[in-house]
Amino acid sequence: MDIIKEKTISFVKKTLEGAEAGHDWFHIERVYKTALSINAKENGDLLIVTLAALLHDIADSKFNNGDEEIGPEIAGRFMQSAGIPDDIILQVQQIIRNLSYKASLGQINFFSRELDIVQDADRLDAIGAIGIARAFTYGGFKNRVLYDPEIQPDLNMSKEAYKNSVSPTINHFYEKLLRLKDLMKTGTGKQIAAQRHQFMLLYLDQFYAEWEGVS
Repeated sequence: MDIIKEKTISFVKKTLEGAEAGHDWFHIERVYKTALSINAKENGDLLIVTLAALLHDIADSKFNNGDEEIGPEIAGRFMQSAGIPDDIILQVQQIIRNLSYKASLGQINFFSRELDIVQDADRLDAIGAIGIARAFTYGGFKNRVLYDPEIQPDLNMSKEAYKNSVSPTINHFYEKLLRLKDLMKTGTGKQIAAQRHQFMLLYLDQFYAEWEGVS
């Protein structure tokens, strides 16, 4: 297990060199640590949780022309080279396919305790202080405006519309981030999400006050 973990960490670090700061090795490391903390209480398969957490963003589709299979394919080839059993590989690939928020906007046909654990860990990294930082980092990467009062959030986006959205970063709070608290699957995830959700609400209050020049 330790050898596999170290091989995977080395592979992910090398692959993600130069990645956008919100989806780099440090994001992976945070998700991995959080997934382990959740797993300690939720009793998922440790190997599957470890591999899925470390490999979940090995090739995010939004940085690969929308290709949603490139991540599972790259992860699968790595795991085969590391001698991981086929049944484990298939489960990890399914977690990677179904982990993202946009995946939840489509049809989900795979369910597992390990998916719940890693998905909660990934979603927790999208909210709270770090989640806010990541949102604006990605918005800057895509040259999006911070906020435009004339552009209202789209609260009923399809998966395709979400993938192609170019809305202001503040809109992303309403279109995704503020929804994540209620999408947590594990008890641990729900507890952590509640506090981070409140922090985002306080942040938005301060943002709007400063935008209007009253704070």
